[in-house]
Amino acid sequence: MTRKKKVQGINPDLEKAISSLLKDVMDDKESSLTDKARIIDRALKLEAIRLKAQDDQWGSGFLDDEDPE
Repeated sequence: MTRKKKVQGINPDLEKAISSLLKDVMDDKESSLTDKARIIDRALKLEAIRLKAQDDQWGSGFLDDEDPE
């Protein structure tokens, strides 16, 4: 039995869905400010996750002891 290696990164369908939703909400004159803020927040969170996934060194310094006490 062979196992598939888990694909790392963000699901492209998720990226497309958030991008489409962002465009639709921003173009809709009936959308509330709250709706617009929520989708902007989702897009920003996705971008932050993307940046973390691309940076191999992200979080690697947490265990380094910088204080020579």
